[in-house]
Amino acid sequence: MEVDLAAAYARCRELHKRHGRTYYLATRLLPGWKRRHVHALYGFTRYADEIVDCTEDLPPAERAARLTAWSGEFLAGLAGAPTDDPLLPAVLHTIAVFDLDRADFAAFLRSMAMDLTVTSYATYDDLLGYMEGSAAVIGTMMLPILGSSDPAAAREPARQLGLAFQLTNFIRDVAEDLDRGRTYLPDAHLAEFGVTRDDLFAARAAGRSTPRIKALIRAEVARADEHYAAAAPGIPLLLPGSQACMRTAYELYGGILDEVAAEDYDVFTRRASVPNPRRAAVVARSLLTRSGTPTTTFARV
Repeated sequence: MEVDLAAAYARCRELHKRHGRTYYLATRLLPGWKRRHVHALYGFTRYADEIVDCTEDLPPAERAARLTAWSGEFLAGLAGAPTDDPLLPAVLHTIAVFDLDRADFAAFLRSMAMDLTVTSYATYDDLLGYMEGSAAVIGTMMLPILGSSDPAAAREPARQLGLAFQLTNFIRDVAEDLDRGRTYLPDAHLAEFGVTRDDLFAARAAGRSTPRIKALIRAEVARADEHYAAAAPGIPLLLPGSQACMRTAYELYGGILDEVAAEDYDVFTRRASVPNPRRAAVVARSLLTRSGTPTTTFARV
């Protein structure tokens, strides 16, 4: 069993390293014994996402059946059933070690199932309903692993950081999500700026944004920054050994939006990413920052 468990953790680490470049870098700043547990959570969320997004050649019903089957094996594992899945033993072990809230995992799987049938969201409240499971609960899953001097006070900032990271992904990946037939920019926000879904597809085809789309993206960045500001007080509340990791993740994800701003909020010219020199500087600064130092919020150019 120990060999299978080690292999499962290695599989989760592989998924994290391959697909979560920014967060994987931040995770390397954690104490060694914590890293594999973060890899396990990432592996769980990534594998579910791959069932939904990397099987697009399959009929929706078959994709739904695969997600249901995998979710069922996970839930059975929580109840003590054996599993030969390549990564679930690591996830189940991490849940047991930290007594993680099972409801968070159920909420996550519900949101993943939504991606099989829901292609757009009418309002921001509707989108928040989806992100409760796809993002906010990731923060609360992570919190017991990171540890905190005041878990109750750190809980809401952890949720907000999950939302901030998710919105950053949505803003960066507008073009990629359109290719999957989805938009995570709420219909009400599009209408507010006089943008239609056809306008987004046209910008995708042209490889550049219109002034109206740029104004829309600027507003979405400002909305994400509200979540970053709400998340900032939670980082100094983490245990000292976890703060450099989360400061790095906070700054690098926020830095993606700096790159969007530097492109005049045009998300169709290129996929925004933080340059390597800045990544290295953020890591160094995070390591040198005294534990408990307040986190600086973002001021966009």
